[in-house]
Amino acid sequence: MFSAGAESLLHQAREIQDEELKKFCSRISKLLQTEDLGPDTIDSLQRLFLIISATKYHRRLEKTCIDLLQATLSLPACPEQLQVLCTAILREMSPCDSLSLTWDHTQNSRQLSLVASVLLAQGDRNEEVRAVGQGVLRALESRQPEGPSLRHLLPVMAKVVVLSPGTLQEGQTTLLSKRLVDWLRYASLQQGFPHSGSFFSTPRARQPGPITEVDGAVATDFFTVLSTGHRFTEDQWLNVQGFSMLRVWLLHSGPEGPGALDTDDGSEQEGSTLSVISATSSSGRLLPPRERLREVAFEYCQRLIEQSNRRALRKGDSDLQKACLVEAVLVLDVLCRQDPSFLYRSLSCLKALHGRLQGDPASVRVLLPLAHFFLSHGEVAAVDSEAVYRHLFTRVPSEQFHSPMLAFEFIQFCRDNLHLFAGHLSTLRLSFPNLFKFLAWNSPPLTSEFVELLPALVDTGTALEMLHALLDLPCLTAALDLQLRSSPAPSERPLWDTSLRVPSCLEAFRDPQFQGLFQYLLRPKASGTTERLAPLHQLLQPMAGCARVAQCAEAVPTLLQVFFSVVTQVADGALTNQLALLLLGRSDSLYSAPGYAARVHRVLSSQFLDLCKLKPSLVVELARDLLEFLGSVNGLRSRASLVTSVVWAIGEYLSVTYDRRCTVEQINKFFEALEALLFEVTQCRPSATLPGCPPQVVTVLMTTLTKLASRSQDLIPRTSLLLSKMRNLAQSPAASSTHSEEGMEAIRTRATELLTLLKMPSVAQFVFTPSAEVCSPRYHRDVNTALPLALRIVSRLVEREAGLLPG
Repeated sequence: MFSAGAESLLHQAREIQDEELKKFCSRISKLLQTEDLGPDTIDSLQRLFLIISATKYHRRLEKTCIDLLQATLSLPACPEQLQVLCTAILREMSPCDSLSLTWDHTQNSRQLSLVASVLLAQGDRNEEVRAVGQGVLRALESRQPEGPSLRHLLPVMAKVVVLSPGTLQEGQTTLLSKRLVDWLRYASLQQGFPHSGSFFSTPRARQPGPITEVDGAVATDFFTVLSTGHRFTEDQWLNVQGFSMLRVWLLHSGPEGPGALDTDDGSEQEGSTLSVISATSSSGRLLPPRERLREVAFEYCQRLIEQSNRRALRKGDSDLQKACLVEAVLVLDVLCRQDPSFLYRSLSCLKALHGRLQGDPASVRVLLPLAHFFLSHGEVAAVDSEAVYRHLFTRVPSEQFHSPMLAFEFIQFCRDNLHLFAGHLSTLRLSFPNLFKFLAWNSPPLTSEFVELLPALVDTGTALEMLHALLDLPCLTAALDLQLRSSPAPSERPLWDTSLRVPSCLEAFRDPQFQGLFQYLLRPKASGTTERLAPLHQLLQPMAGCARVAQCAEAVPTLLQVFFSVVTQVADGALTNQLALLLLGRSDSLYSAPGYAARVHRVLSSQFLDLCKLKPSLVVELARDLLEFLGSVNGLRSRASLVTSVVWAIGEYLSVTYDRRCTVEQINKFFEALEALLFEVTQCRPSATLPGCPPQVVTVLMTTLTKLASRSQDLIPRTSLLLSKMRNLAQSPAASSTHSEEGMEAIRTRATELLTLLKMPSVAQFVFTPSAEVCSPRYHRDVNTALPLALRIVSRLVEREAGLLPG
């Protein structure tokens, strides 16, 4: 969510037209041609970047402007801030045919990295990726201790190996692996010299001190990302950059392809004595460069895990510890997949790490890569993965649902590891109430993630409970808001909307009378039962206007469509009936968020028709429930779309054609109920509390009554009289207060058409209840019918007549 000021700037940037942009580019071109590239130039480039990046569509810049941006980027003495702005604008414009940047004439390594980022954004049109990769390698091969810094080029190299893994030759891969070993393992343990000293500073004062740990102790082991100091040397910066690209390099730099296992470390070695022996003897022999890099990477990760045990003196270092732990566990996972001998060397420290972190709420993000590691290797290493997932899915969502970054990473973890959840899929599915807490609190950014995850969560055993949970999702958002407000230890910055005052809701949340309902709504896993939460809908009504609740309500219709698209593929007959009953029952029991009921009713109406199409006998089996649903006219007016679908389904599927159990008595009962309903919705006058019935409901009711009459012809005179009355009613001036002119015309036309059909009962039955042969004709395919023969004869006659015509 942007602030009001940021929203205003974005809106202004999007509203700028092409003509205004052209004039603005001309002004920037004049500024870039001057010798003094001052604050005005920087401000104008910042505005230009905002304009071209604020819209989804591609903005066009003048070629002169693009050429000047490239020229400014290539200037050796150009200020760094200007170079970064030029780079950002050119990247935003990529791919662009007007670009003519070259790699060869750039000397400064920082400038090289900026030019490379623009070239890589162009895509691999003219083998730019290979050219950039070779240029970076040439710079890395030049061993110039006093030359420009190389650390800016390592992120470019990481991008190159991801975009084009086969770019580097074997010798080049070996060289960079050796350099990474040196940077990771043999960086200096002394702090760097100050950049400049005063005239009165003494040599002793300028002597660098030793590198320290995060707790202030002097470092006695090799330098890592978690080593601290006031100034760092060049090899220490390369150490940090090397670790940042280490996982990407291990995955993509091998000749076998991304993430491939070594052929000489076959997977059959897992669990064998040979793996254990290789784990203990690898340090005593001379290893090839790639295996040596793996060994150093393993030692580096072990050192980071050891350093994470230290108590950091600064909060920034504490956050860095957690970030490094995440990356260290991910690197160890790559190492164990590439070489199983590392698995047995990693398990003890990772088990201890998990035991230490599982009770620390601040370190919860580290538990996700740990869970992924145990999910990937737990079966081989005999780890109780079930206990890991039970803790992860039970406590974390309940306690940390308000963390947007954790919510995204957690759902992404579930989505990306579905193929590994084979033995633990039941744990994941039963935890859907907890996962829905992430969605309820962070619905706008997580909706697309849940669209992909939800099909894996749907199960026939919990489908009904999940549907209730989806319909009550806005209510869950309100309950989570109250839970945070009632927390005994609120955070420094309130996580809820402070402008919303809801004392009555807080009292209800603490009231023992409603504790059972709130506990059910906030349950951590599926309970196997369903509770009607209608009392909570009333209690939480003051929170319906909360922005977070409204955003969640907008996501529900999309999730409902995904749910039904999956459940209809696995539902049996009994579950289909239960789903249909649930749709009818919940149609008048929804949380009253603005516009929520109308959007949900549209989805429920279409899904009810799909369920009837999937199982046409549903109408006969649920006859009593459908009659009860049609019995309340007051409730039907607010759910007109669902009423229309139910009435249409009755007319379509209440027939012996779809279910032999259908009787004339049932048809007569439905006819009487629909007739009474039609009379009530047409005779009642609309008011502020009782809105008018849409004309679509009236026309569908008339059509369904005519269909039923065609199947029980004793009802035809009664239906004809009813249709005549409806036609006369639509022509009377009194109807103008109920329906619009278009609505009255639709009712009048439909009544006339239906009356015409009923004058020919046999034709009406053929039209309204066609046989299967009529619904799915094969006249054009079946050679035994007369139609194909007639078509062939006519074709031959036409061809013969055409041949007799003079050419």
